[in-house]
Amino acid sequence: MKKSLDLVFLWHMHQPDYRDYSSGDFVLPWVYLHAIKDYTDMAYHLERHPKVRAVINFVPILLDQIEDYADQFASGVLRDPLLRLLVHENTDAFTLAQRRLTLDSCFRSSHTKMIAPYPAYKRLWDLFQQLEADGEIGLSYLSGQYMSDLLTWYHLAWCGESVRREHELVATLMTKAMNFSYADRKALFDLIGALTRDIIPRYRKLSDAGQIEISATPHYHPLAPLLIDFDSAKDAMPDAPLPKAPHYPKGRLRVSKHIQLAKESHKARFGTEPRGMWPAEGSISVETLQVLAEEGCGWAASGEGVLVNSLRRSSLPVPERGKYLYRPYLLEQGADGLMCFFRDDHLSDLIGFEYSRWHGKDAAIHFIDQLETIMLHAEEAETPVVSVILDGENAWEYYPYNGFYFLDELYGRLEVHPDIHTGTYGDFIEPDPKRPDRAAPASLPTIAAGSWVYGNFSTWIGCEDKNRAWDLLCAAKHSFDMVMSGKRLNAAEQKAADRQLCSCESSDWFWWFGDYNPANSVASFDRLYRHNLTELYRLLKLAPPASLSEPVSLGSLGETEADGAMRRATE
Repeated sequence: MKKSLDLVFLWHMHQPDYRDYSSGDFVLPWVYLHAIKDYTDMAYHLERHPKVRAVINFVPILLDQIEDYADQFASGVLRDPLLRLLVHENTDAFTLAQRRLTLDSCFRSSHTKMIAPYPAYKRLWDLFQQLEADGEIGLSYLSGQYMSDLLTWYHLAWCGESVRREHELVATLMTKAMNFSYADRKALFDLIGALTRDIIPRYRKLSDAGQIEISATPHYHPLAPLLIDFDSAKDAMPDAPLPKAPHYPKGRLRVSKHIQLAKESHKARFGTEPRGMWPAEGSISVETLQVLAEEGCGWAASGEGVLVNSLRRSSLPVPERGKYLYRPYLLEQGADGLMCFFRDDHLSDLIGFEYSRWHGKDAAIHFIDQLETIMLHAEEAETPVVSVILDGENAWEYYPYNGFYFLDELYGRLEVHPDIHTGTYGDFIEPDPKRPDRAAPASLPTIAAGSWVYGNFSTWIGCEDKNRAWDLLCAAKHSFDMVMSGKRLNAAEQKAADRQLCSCESSDWFWWFGDYNPANSVASFDRLYRHNLTELYRLLKLAPPASLSEPVSLGSLGETEADGAMRRATE
């Protein structure tokens, strides 16, 4: 009997909320930069290879911000400090804070892949390095023209490979190389606007054509199992210290809230509710799957380590991975009808961390060889379903040409492969008479709570800094519940406070705390987290606790120069 294999790519698109709700400004520019580089390129590759199908997971808070940028470009009212600098008519008139923000921002890229390949951009970097040793006096020699060229090159380097191939303006400016005028910068700004406005319509068109399934994540990317129960961390880390608070107040209701918001957002943008969800960080627990099922989700996905831990917790033997990994699962009790898939960590990590060092064609051939080996060793009459799940944005920064040749070669080979079928998780929810060979779900007695990172929650809880951050959030939630029950706020004030709380519940804050991250980055997110909590208390009309004036992280350096420049430029 001829063997075949079902391959599901889930490309996860996520950026946390970078907006300061009190000022309306964006604190960091990563949303629109990834829009013109990664979200544009990933759509282009699918359009170029219409026989390749995939799941595209958009976190709703990312889509909120993309739409915010679309509104900025349409109205001309810019809420991103870096965009304001890009179209500032007179770069000679930059204030010290604006100059500092330009210098701090425009070298925040992979030097190997995004600065060094362009001699004119590298020259700007070399000159900066030479003068920086003399402090502000040395940097004062950098002219307004230098600032204009630096802002232009930064945005040119962030343009996706498809943008460079499809838009003559980018090639023209790269050829010009220096002495960019205001007209040059304005033309580039207009192109960025057009690309950003087109992101959501492009993906909806792919979805309407049936080429992709667009899935979602609970709206603000909360770590759902921990919101529901801190003790879920003990499943994979039995000795981990936990926050002083026994639990997050009414956490299960908050998880339901994020799911409901995601469903509403998805229907408004794409015409239907999502059929399934990628929980934030692939984090699941029995209770999380129950909530997802109650909210009508047809599937969820997580990491390979979670499945292994779940089999062990169920006292089931863990056979070789080919015997358990490549199939969907249903819980024996609870989460009725919710199908669960688990990531092939090896294949996903090859794309995420290894293939960036390979020639694109060699990497594509190797990847398909891996799939053919899985297919070869599958049981007779069994079609393995292989889940390849990773960020659809961060890895490409380390690839030559933003991963263009790898993805083009991989998709091209998959389109013509006779035995590898690319598809979506939604394909498995209802039987397809044309595919009687498709893998049927296996039964799983229970789930050991965990995430796609190490199969546990150590990235978000269990060390002193992370636990302290949770305790600050728990205290704020108690205040939130008290104020809401007392009906002290009108409807608009309640909505603003709830939105602020949603942002504080994002998993990203807890990810950054810990001594394994760069101190400057920790300090930056530490400050933003405390600012968001302080703003929540302000919206609740309460005085924030004194503890919010001190860094969460014991190793935090406080406000960095970059943070200060960003803050001053937005004041």
